[in-house]
Amino acid sequence: MKTAFLRLNDTLYSACIWVAGLSVLTMSLIIPWGIFARYVLGTGSSWPEPVAILLMVVFTFVGAAASYRAGAHMAVAMVTDRLPAGLRSAAARLVQLLMLGVCVFMTYYGTKLCMTTWNQFLASLPTVRVGMTYAPIPIGGVLTLIFVLERLLLGDQSTRKVVCFDLVEDSEGAA
Repeated sequence: MKTAFLRLNDTLYSACIWVAGLSVLTMSLIIPWGIFARYVLGTGSSWPEPVAILLMVVFTFVGAAASYRAGAHMAVAMVTDRLPAGLRSAAARLVQLLMLGVCVFMTYYGTKLCMTTWNQFLASLPTVRVGMTYAPIPIGGVLTLIFVLERLLLGDQSTRKVVCFDLVEDSEGAA
């Protein structure tokens, strides 16, 4: 069960990295197009800026989940590093429980926000629903929640090798 949970989380983690990376890549292609269209072609495109903003939201919430699992999230440890070992452990547990609360908040209220604004459309992109633009909030909340539960139940995974695409052959030659 533990191995299956870790494999699932490794796959989610890899997916988060890919989604965040592709969001940044797409943004870096869209913005120059907007500049080219405006200054070279003389006709400004209305879609590059709002699409880039939406991709930044995706990058932020999905990338934050991956960053949390990798242990690369922001952590101010100035006070906790000076605590005795027992208190340091209790403070780390408290932080995980607070993170759990933040993730539940993001998921619950982010979902409510998406549902409330689903029937509205963006003025700058009339085919895109406002609720869809808020979807990265609950999605990022759920992903981070899964990674918080993993850390609470199985410990920090930031130093463990990711094995979701492990194609190492066993002694009988089966993959």
